[in-house]
Amino acid sequence: MEPLSTPNPAPADLIVEGGRLVTPEGVRNGTVVIREGRVSTLLAAGEPVPAGPRLDARGRYVLPGLIDSHVHFRTPGLEYKETWEHGSRAALSGGVTTVVDMPNTRPPSLDEAGIRAKADRIAGRSWADYRFHIGADPDHPELLADLDPRIATSAKVFMAGHHTAPVVFRDGEQLRRAFAAAARGGVRLVLHAEDQHVFDLLDVSSGAPDSYGQYEPHRPRSGGIVAVAHVVRLVREYGTKAHILHVSSAEEADLLTAAAAEGLPLTFEVTGHHLSFTHDDTARRGPRTRLSPAIRDGRDQRRLWQAVLHGQAVTLGSDHAPHTVEEKNRPPAEAPPGLPGVQELATAVWTGLHTRGVEPDEAALHLARLMGDGPARLFDLPGKGRLEPGADADLALLDPSERWQFSARDVMSLCGWSAYEGWTFTGRFTTTVKAGRVSWDVRTGFAGRPQGHWLQGAARSLEVAR
Repeated sequence: MEPLSTPNPAPADLIVEGGRLVTPEGVRNGTVVIREGRVSTLLAAGEPVPAGPRLDARGRYVLPGLIDSHVHFRTPGLEYKETWEHGSRAALSGGVTTVVDMPNTRPPSLDEAGIRAKADRIAGRSWADYRFHIGADPDHPELLADLDPRIATSAKVFMAGHHTAPVVFRDGEQLRRAFAAAARGGVRLVLHAEDQHVFDLLDVSSGAPDSYGQYEPHRPRSGGIVAVAHVVRLVREYGTKAHILHVSSAEEADLLTAAAAEGLPLTFEVTGHHLSFTHDDTARRGPRTRLSPAIRDGRDQRRLWQAVLHGQAVTLGSDHAPHTVEEKNRPPAEAPPGLPGVQELATAVWTGLHTRGVEPDEAALHLARLMGDGPARLFDLPGKGRLEPGADADLALLDPSERWQFSARDVMSLCGWSAYEGWTFTGRFTTTVKAGRVSWDVRTGFAGRPQGHWLQGAARSLEVAR
């Protein structure tokens, strides 16, 4: 076998030895040599290994540190549900070393000052690196044309409202202006694509649900289908880069796959919970999978798995959105949508891949694409998402075959509960390396201090800025 990179005889800061390396070129046995917080060399099996402290990775996959581009870590204003430290600890224990946080906080992050204030509160408290989606403001959509990429390179658009949505684009002209401004500014829109007008119309005739079995029909697929069709038209008209979040139905996946085949800059995300649960789970188990968009039926779940396996989905997201047990136990019409998920996401998806007979090497490549290279490219995160020389030394070590039961004792999120309690997972993250140091291990817990930092975008060139 040819060497994976040019060896360097100098002592290493850390050597991750003997694992199955999940690289852009494929999966192979080898060793990762780390120096000064970066991947220095990838050695093929049998190549000489330099001196330095060693981490035994035999029997495990060595993945690039995973990226969850859809989390709600609740800072500022909602820290009684989640704190940034708890959320980022949950991330590391699930193999996630980079997160992109959403703007629906109190106050919401709708401008540069709001993002900077959030960053100031987080500094020194995060175990994972982080980027922010700014909130698109329907009253000032023109701000997206001049958004400083050092603050944010993407903006969240809510086309429908729920308990924590700070602002909703109810007016069609406001939405058009946002797409036009984002196109001028080179900003990627990330969208909660459900049509509020569809839901308002249905609410007049059907009223609020009084059971969890009625929840999915109360917020049906028609809202998502109408919204996605609208987004496709706007992307075609303005050329705006757009990413649809938490796609829930087969019809939406079909529309978005066709739009991408046409060459439109339109991509989509699938969440772990839409892959893991169906409407029957919500009807039977109640509020823990009361979500927005709603969990749908087995046909939709199968279509979303197809999107994962066939490369149609570009990212996997957790939509990590904790609420307290007391909030979730309110009546069906009042219980807020959302669940914790950053810790469970990759393990639940790995389990689902295993259940569907996907070979381990292929499954590892799916994870590296959907939670590595895919979000890193989409959100301009240099050094992230790829295991290769020069990349940031963020690594996630996965035991592919361990079977274990997830319980409330395992939950790192402040809320203390999980929709996956009682699940038997196949595969377990055992060690997370952050910036070249072991930051978490399943046997010994967390080590050192939080090392996460704000991943600001690249400044505009003077020519672009003018």
